[in-house]
Amino acid sequence: MAVRMRTYYDKAYKGKKKDFLNLLKERIDSGRRTFVVTANPEIFMLGRKLPEMNEALSDEETLIVPDGIGVIRGGKQLGYEFEERIPGVEICEELFVYADQKGRSLYLFGAEKSVLEDLAARVRREYPNAVLAGCTDGYVQDKEKVFREIVEMQPDIVLVALGAPKQELLIHRYYRRGEKGVFIGVGGSFDVLSGRKKRAPSFFIRHNLEWLYRIASEPKRLKRFWDSNIKFLFELRKEKHGNR
Repeated sequence: MAVRMRTYYDKAYKGKKKDFLNLLKERIDSGRRTFVVTANPEIFMLGRKLPEMNEALSDEETLIVPDGIGVIRGGKQLGYEFEERIPGVEICEELFVYADQKGRSLYLFGAEKSVLEDLAARVRREYPNAVLAGCTDGYVQDKEKVFREIVEMQPDIVLVALGAPKQELLIHRYYRRGEKGVFIGVGGSFDVLSGRKKRAPSFFIRHNLEWLYRIASEPKRLKRFWDSNIKFLFELRKEKHGNR
């Protein structure tokens, strides 16, 4: 029997972004281990397809936030209401500021080497009080070895940009081995945070149309959009009417 989307929606965070960020800051300060999934429809579809991904999403300790507007609109079909989107790229920006204010440590894992170098340079330049504990690009061969070493270092914040489901599976497999740290899978956010790619103009962000801007900018994303977002809506409709 297929996994029900309600399994993920029941535990997803539905409040305001500022309150969620305050929750993360409290966990950083208290040293409580935390795994955050920035969810879009593709993430939920992968949960239905891959047992290990479903385990990660269903774990009672995993925090799921609505990164994509598709998750919010899809949730309405099943009777779930969210206050607002909580984009992963905005979480990263806020955590950079907080790390700078409090002298917290960061580890950056993922993306191309040049992108990572640009992001690391930006962190050192704009957030000089943040401690950049290390950074490793996403093309290293033994990612599991690297991640185990990251966990042993126990940085306060670990941002993993390996794409779904690699980043979520890796975090879920190992993050409990450490004593502390907020671990977040952030997909392609390093490209934007480094300045290599521009985020959608404010009009698209305000009107929850970032997905349209990305498709217009990168037409190759259209098939991926169909395979995740459109099929996701079909699956929600079936679930709403009792067919799984």
